[in-house]
Amino acid sequence: MNKITLVICLVCCIKSFSQNNEYIEREGDITFFSYTSVENIKAKNTKTLSIFNAKTGDIAVRILMRAFVFEKSLMHEHFNESYIETDLYPEATFEGKIENYDADSAIQTKIAKGTFMLRNIKKPLEFKVNITTTDDGFTLKGALEVLIDDYEIKVPALLSPNISKKIEVAFLFKYVTYEK
Repeated sequence: MNKITLVICLVCCIKSFSQNNEYIEREGDITFFSYTSVENIKAKNTKTLSIFNAKTGDIAVRILMRAFVFEKSLMHEHFNESYIETDLYPEATFEGKIENYDADSAIQTKIAKGTFMLRNIKKPLEFKVNITTTDDGFTLKGALEVLIDDYEIKVPALLSPNISKKIEVAFLFKYVTYEK
């Protein structure tokens, strides 16, 4: 039922963006990094869908959580089964707006504000985003920090030294014109 609802919401978002100022990124690049003195954890995901409205600054992002690739298979297994529980929570989303977005500026740094949902927990989120106009669209690049306690990610005491409470997330989206 949740998957059907999410697909319907994404289709509605896409339809609301369909007025000639819409840009899409079908393979957005998201990485996250957890630093501790015991072990660093790094993962990359290129299965991210995002829509950007170049007129209004509205942005929507959908991240397929199981698509994160880790250096070690055990990290991938723990991430999916124990921490994110991707069978129950297969996607994370962000819906928001780039504040004071200037459609006429070729290069700009702005603040994106919106709601991030991970593990069905919604939290307000804001972060800096660098926006560059390209020949065929836009590039959005930025970084932010996510606190695992905000999303009720439980880490066993034995593994606590291995996982940072603060996860560094970086993204790069290369948008092209959205065509129906």
